[in-house]
Amino acid sequence: MLCIQHQTGHLSEKTIRLSVGNVSVDLLSKFQQDENGLYFNARLENEIEKRSQFVDSRRVNGSKGGRPQKPLGLPSAKPSAKPDGKPTEKLIEDVNVNEIINIVSSYFESKYINNDTKKVLLKLLESYKKEDIINSIVWAKKDDFWNTNFLSISKLNKRDKNGVKYIDVFLAKSNTVSSKLNPEHKTGMVFIDGQWKEKKPLLDYR
Repeated sequence: MLCIQHQTGHLSEKTIRLSVGNVSVDLLSKFQQDENGLYFNARLENEIEKRSQFVDSRRVNGSKGGRPQKPLGLPSAKPSAKPDGKPTEKLIEDVNVNEIINIVSSYFESKYINNDTKKVLLKLLESYKKEDIINSIVWAKKDDFWNTNFLSISKLNKRDKNGVKYIDVFLAKSNTVSSKLNPEHKTGMVFIDGQWKEKKPLLDYR
C-alpha cells in the first residue's frame, strides 16, 4: 500500500481491494483518511513532501549555474603536494624495533615481549645503534651469569648499583660496540649512556 500511495497518491477502498485484496484492521490502522475518505500514510506523506522540496531546491540551483565556486585564493581541502615516498623517521624506528625483536625474541619468554619492550627499544635507539642493542642482548644471554639473570629487554635501560645502564655493562664486557660510534676507540674507554667515557678502575659491572 505504501508503494501504491507513493506512485499514485491517496488510495480509495476500491483501489486497495484491487491491489492487495483484503486488508487487516492492524494494517489499515496505520493509514488515515483525508476529507475525501481516501487513505494515506502520514509519515510517507511527509517524506514525499520533503523529497519534493529538495528536488525543487536543486532545480533552482541548477538554473543559477550550479553550486557556487570557491573564491580564488582559498586553500583547497585536498593536499597540493604528493608524498615524496621517503620513509618517515618514526617508520624507520618502528622497522628497527621490529627487526631487533625478530632477532632476539628467541632468547626470552614470550610474556616478556610486549608493548613495554617496544617502548624501551625506541628509547634506546635514541642513543644506541640497532647493532649494539642486538650485540648487548646476544652477549648477555650467552654469558653464564647473565643468561639466568637477564629476563627482560627492559633491563637494558635500567641501572646497576654503580649507576651504569645494563646495556653499557653488556657492551663493555662484550667489546662489540660499533666503531661508527667511537671512530678513535681509545683503550680504557667504556660506552655509557650513549657516550664514550673513561673506564673507572675496579668497576664491578655486575
